Amino acid sequence: MIRYFTEDISFIFKSKRAFSRLISFVLHEEGVLALKQLTDISFIFCSDEYLLNLNRKFLSHDYYTDVITFDNSEQFSFSGDIFISLDRVRENAVTYNQTFIDELHRVMIHGILHLVGYDDLSDEEQSIMRNKEDYYLAKRFFNA
Repeated sequence: MIRYFTEDISFIFKSKRAFSRLISFVLHEEGVLALKQLTDISFIFCSDEYLLNLNRKFLSHDYYTDVITFDNSEQFSFSGDIFISLDRVRENAVTYNQTFIDELHRVMIHGILHLVGYDDLSDEEQSIMRNKEDYYLAKRFFNA
C-alpha cells in the first residue's frame, strides 16, 4: 500500500493514484517485487524545519535537505517512510528551472530509489541516480 500524509503543513497531493502506479512500476522494474511484497510506503510531506529536525535527530546532520528515507523493510516485506520538504522542493524547482510538480515527482522517485538501495554519495552514484530519476520521470506519462 502506498499512502500520502502531511506533517506541520497543509498540502493536497492530487495525483495519488497515478503516482502510486508509477511507484509500483519502479519497484517492478528494479526487481523489488520479485523478491519482496510491497507492504507499506508512506510519503510524508512536511516543512524545512520539520525535516531539519529529523535530519538532526536521526542522521546527526545539521542542514536542510529535500528528502529523507527510512527503510522499514524486513526479509520478505518492502516498506519505508519518505519525508519530503515542500519548502526545499519549491526552492529547488526555481533553482533548476523546473515546475513544482516535476521537481516534487523527481524527489519522490529519488526517495523510492534510496529505499530500493541506491545511494548518491559519490559522483558516480549521483549520476546513476539522476539517470534513473530521468528514466522514471519519462515513464510517468505512460503509467498515469
